[in-house]
Amino acid sequence: MEKDKTRPESTLDLRVWIRLLDCAKMIEKRLRRNFEDQFGTTLPRFDIMATLDRAREGMRMGELSRALLVSNGNVTAIVRQLLDQGLVNSQPDPEDRRSAIVSLTPKGCDQFRVLAEAHHGWVREALADFSEENQQQLLALLTQLKSSIR
Repeated sequence: MEKDKTRPESTLDLRVWIRLLDCAKMIEKRLRRNFEDQFGTTLPRFDIMATLDRAREGMRMGELSRALLVSNGNVTAIVRQLLDQGLVNSQPDPEDRRSAIVSLTPKGCDQFRVLAEAHHGWVREALADFSEENQQQLLALLTQLKSSIR
């Protein structure tokens, strides 16, 4: 019987990808639920605040969209919500008046610190049964994987 040349020899790569995705989705689902239940907020709001926390001088909306790998429309809607809550500022870009620079307000910084601490605790809890040694090995392997993908 002749071998089917259209079928791959191994599906290991697909199994690895699906397992990575499954693990990420499971943790993400917990994070989403916890943010909603405990803080009445969303993971995308947290992600925007985390990105702005790393860019203390602020970011243009387009930069924020690119950093989060989402559309400008998605970012704009969430930034408006954060503006309404007094968690972010929006100022015209002095170099391009059509663009805005968004940054965390002091209230936003304080709120982000609370959210970030909770987030870290939830991630720690999700990985609690996975030993530190295993976490270190996995981190090293994922670092190699990331380098090989680039």
